[in-house]
Amino acid sequence: MNSKLFKIDWLLFLFILPVLSAGLITMKSFTGADVYFTHQLVWIGISFLVFFIFSCIDFRFLKRTDVLVALFSIFSLLLILVFIFGHVSNGAKSWFSFGGFSFQPSDMMKLVVILMLSKYFSRRHVEIRNIKHLFISGLYALIPFLLVFFQPDFGSAMIIFFIWFGMALVSGISKKHLLMVVAGGAIIFAGLWLFAFHPYQKARIHNFVNPLADVHGTGYNVYQSTIAVGSGQILGKGAGLGTQSRLNFLPEYQTDFIFAAFAEEWGFLGSLLLFILLGLILWRILHNALLGATNFEMLFGIGLAIYFMSHFIINIGMNIGLMPVTGITLPLMSYGGSHLLTEFMGLGILMGMRSYNTVAHRDDMRNEFLGI
Repeated sequence: MNSKLFKIDWLLFLFILPVLSAGLITMKSFTGADVYFTHQLVWIGISFLVFFIFSCIDFRFLKRTDVLVALFSIFSLLLILVFIFGHVSNGAKSWFSFGGFSFQPSDMMKLVVILMLSKYFSRRHVEIRNIKHLFISGLYALIPFLLVFFQPDFGSAMIIFFIWFGMALVSGISKKHLLMVVAGGAIIFAGLWLFAFHPYQKARIHNFVNPLADVHGTGYNVYQSTIAVGSGQILGKGAGLGTQSRLNFLPEYQTDFIFAAFAEEWGFLGSLLLFILLGLILWRILHNALLGATNFEMLFGIGLAIYFMSHFIINIGMNIGLMPVTGITLPLMSYGGSHLLTEFMGLGILMGMRSYNTVAHRDDMRNEFLGI
């Protein structure tokens, strides 16, 4: 176990620590009870433990079809059960609530989708341009996409779509087939708009086009968020001195809008440093992906990078008024244990794969390509 711990990418871990600290400082009260701060510390401790345990596991067993099908079935069942037993929060039935503990199965389902697609694309690399693989792989993503979408959790559903789209793209998909997907997506969106979207979801899309059209209604969150970001100016107001967040003008500043709260207190320079750290984290994830023993490990790392990047772009985009409000968390910073555990599980799996990337044999690589 000790030898595997030495193979952890400690540079990646180093870049993660200040991002975690930025989230903790932003949600710290400084004047009263620190419920969010203390709870998040506990979740970070649990996540670290999971990360180090996963880093010591040989994850080659995840290449087995029966294991992946079992994981996919279990989490699909949980997504179905959440419709029956789930807790409603912000209009979405996405959570299981057990006293003071809540669990969102859609978070971990994203990891399962990455694993399923990594397995599928790695075994069909030489014939990936056959259009049937586009539809079969799309089916693996479509099932959880629909189960999450109708909770309704539009943000998580879009993350699942981006994971599939990004992994299909890097696997060697034909550009002609890509255009077909885009056209099909436009048709599906039109159908969803007419028959599936709830009024509040349509309002969010309207707000995306013109976020300041209804600042007292659907655009209130974005309006307050943009004020918070802009008021930070160059150097920010200082830790604990953000008026928009501390005086509760900015809702959900510990979760969805934590970037706006951070930008208000640390300003442009602090936000720039945060962007650099997030970029370095993505760089290390991709670096470890390219060291993968086989296509499966490489594709998993790329899928994990797409997962993080999608969350970064959507969350920060909605904080500065460029994206609709979808309830997507900012990885490593937003309050909550479910997404934090998922992120460190994914990183732990990547580290576990890193520990055996130097012992792959040429026969293994040949079998991976030929599907033997």
